[in-house]
Amino acid sequence: MDLRIFTEPQQGATYDTLLTVAKATEDLGFDAFFRSDHYLRMGAADGLPGPTDAWITLAGLARETKRIRLGTLMTAGTFRLPGVLAIQVAQVDQMSGGRVELGLGAGWFEEEHKAYGIPFPKEKIGRLEEQLAIVTGLWATEAGKTFDFHGKFYDLTDSPALPKPAQAKVPVLIGGHGATRTPRLAGQYADEFNMPFASIEDTERQFGRVRAAAEAAGRGADALTYSNALVACVGKDDAEVARRAAVIGREVEELKANGLAGSPAEVVEKIGRYVEVGAQRIYLQILDLDDLDHLELISSQVQSQLS
Repeated sequence: MDLRIFTEPQQGATYDTLLTVAKATEDLGFDAFFRSDHYLRMGAADGLPGPTDAWITLAGLARETKRIRLGTLMTAGTFRLPGVLAIQVAQVDQMSGGRVELGLGAGWFEEEHKAYGIPFPKEKIGRLEEQLAIVTGLWATEAGKTFDFHGKFYDLTDSPALPKPAQAKVPVLIGGHGATRTPRLAGQYADEFNMPFASIEDTERQFGRVRAAAEAAGRGADALTYSNALVACVGKDDAEVARRAAVIGREVEELKANGLAGSPAEVVEKIGRYVEVGAQRIYLQILDLDDLDHLELISSQVQSQLS
């Protein structure tokens, strides 16, 4: 069971804060540091001092970390042209020595598109499918050959398909709750399927759909890694759990119902229930990025038991 740290910088974080968390992620033995790809805060957070770009952040972290994997949950397909995204990810992969993973989604948060003048198309899933085909196709094109793609939304002619990532295959993550198109895309393109903020029952149902889609695509269900993203709020006692919940503006019982909250023993037990329905990896959504003691507790008393 891999535990990965997942951050939401649009809620308010500088690059220096993210660097501090990423270094703690590495020092404490977690597998990876991931971040969201958003330009506008959500809910009651003030979002100060303002957004940071996901791939610029990961480029910086690529040079300042040595071991941890780095990636996005999820890069918004609406933010970047697929050819440009393929170049960006390949470059950051080179900068990291081959530690990058690309989570790619359709994009959904219309308000941030309006706030920063980004077009918000009606047909997003069709665009996502073409983006997946283009990004993976560019990387897979043999050196010295060119790549062409002629779709409904994107058209590439005689692309040199450069640069190449450091890895032979950059892992691609696809996630979501959609019952039909999401599993199909995951079955065809994904190295990992991520189920975000879902119950054990919904996770089991969606994992089953993705496994069936991977079989239908001729890949086999076990070709993918299956993971969950869940909010984390762990404390050594009830008072510490309550304090951490209050800082992020959530209720303890709600967090216990919908995330990984409570004592280390409670969290380990709940992770075990996700493992029973097929989860192989957990992304811990950490909302208070100043609380490094939280990461240390999870490392020493949760991760240690899972390993």
